[in-house]
Amino acid sequence: MVAACTPRTHEPLFRDTLREAGINQYFFDMANIREHCSWVHSKQKEEATEKAKDIVRMSVARTINLEPLKEFELPVNKAALVVGGGVAGMNAALGLAGQGFEVHLVEKAKDLGGMARRIQTTLEGLDVQDYLQDLIRRVYQHPLVHVYHEATITDVSGYVGSFVTTVQAEGQVTIIQHGAAILATGADEHRPTEYLYGVDERVWTQLELEERISRKDEGLARARSLVMIQCVGCRQEGRDYCARVCCSQAVKNALSLKALNPELDIYVLYRDMRTYGFKEDYYLKAADQGVRFVRFTPSAKPEVEAARDEEEKPVLRVTVPDPILGQRLAIDAHFLVLSAAAAPAAGSPDVARLFKVPVNPDGFFQEAHVKLRPVDFAADGVFMCGSSHYPKHLSEAVSQAYGAAGRAATLLSQDTVTASGSVCTVAESTCISCGACVAACSYGAIHWRKTPGGDKAEVNPVLCKGDGLCCAKCPTSAIVLRHYTNEEVLNQIDAALFEAPSGAGEQAHAKQEVGS
Repeated sequence: MVAACTPRTHEPLFRDTLREAGINQYFFDMANIREHCSWVHSKQKEEATEKAKDIVRMSVARTINLEPLKEFELPVNKAALVVGGGVAGMNAALGLAGQGFEVHLVEKAKDLGGMARRIQTTLEGLDVQDYLQDLIRRVYQHPLVHVYHEATITDVSGYVGSFVTTVQAEGQVTIIQHGAAILATGADEHRPTEYLYGVDERVWTQLELEERISRKDEGLARARSLVMIQCVGCRQEGRDYCARVCCSQAVKNALSLKALNPELDIYVLYRDMRTYGFKEDYYLKAADQGVRFVRFTPSAKPEVEAARDEEEKPVLRVTVPDPILGQRLAIDAHFLVLSAAAAPAAGSPDVARLFKVPVNPDGFFQEAHVKLRPVDFAADGVFMCGSSHYPKHLSEAVSQAYGAAGRAATLLSQDTVTASGSVCTVAESTCISCGACVAACSYGAIHWRKTPGGDKAEVNPVLCKGDGLCCAKCPTSAIVLRHYTNEEVLNQIDAALFEAPSGAGEQAHAKQEVGS
């Protein structure tokens, strides 16, 4: 069966139709002349028509070699594992437990809460500590949530519906069997190495400032000048993303400082103020209360030195070029606050490796599809939420935690899941045991099997995702990806290059011509 002129999202519907009719769904191929042709060539109608003919002809040529494949029914363990005991992880755990699923919550620290333990309020005024204590209480009191403190995951095996995770926590080793996993490892505050941080005790990060504001620090109450520098440790080589929460946090702390000490002069040195969502009103409120915003460029960053003012009192002298005035400003500050980036948590790479899930170039977890599967990994049965995905505000982390819990619950509510039949298989007779396929497989689906002729590669069809990397690496073509065989692809190439369908002899001649 060949379907043409339909959106890619309709493909599962066609496969379901074939199954209902008693036809193997792998006899289906899609000629996508919508996204691949009409949409991209809307102003070239005649050429688009010819291309559409080529696409349909290629699809028909591929179906000649399609074969029925068998899918696998896998049992589903009704328990879930949540890695990370921050706000996102706890909400995900409670979301699943509230639907009757047993949840194992693994936290690397001694206490639950994560980064939220250092945040006092949100920009909108929510008391984070009250919210956090209530959340922790609900987690501990729920009979279906089992919490592991000071925990380290040492091994993960299995597949969707039937994972086995080994956890070492508080001197004990526990083997957890679960059907789904949610990764909520969170983020850490970047530790700056510039602007005298760690050298001068008057230089803090925004989180350290917030802690001092919450206890009404006497030094802040007496201070006359304070400078904030934005984008410290991000939007630069090696960490070129926007940390998203820094600008709103600076505005929040500036407003809190004005409430604590109305006479305090506050300067915010920024590259671009990005108060995401509907938080721009707070930025305007800060400006109305006298907070001064001074822009700088990456090529002319602020410079900080320890100095003395006119009264010979020690100050931090911050100099920065002002592009509007066209001259360099010198600001004597009693305190300097750095808006440090949010960076992936230290343990995230190890968790990603154990669960065989990808991270993006910045080190945050990479979703399967930014729009269609925003909380899913490419690996089935594993989901994500919170700042381990990207830096986000508290409300965003909670919303995504509910989304991840919903996706996991959809899986756990089933008795079985169906694994694809489009997987790789090995021809032992041509396998030379080079190990290239084992190294290429990112899902750990290929292992060695002892045979009379020596160790040979073997594919676990349950773990295989059919990405074909092993096929590309195999020097002898011993591995074949079912439903995407060499014969099917070569038929498509023949159909693309030669308008008339060719027989076996003509195909061989065509391949010889192409090769030459």
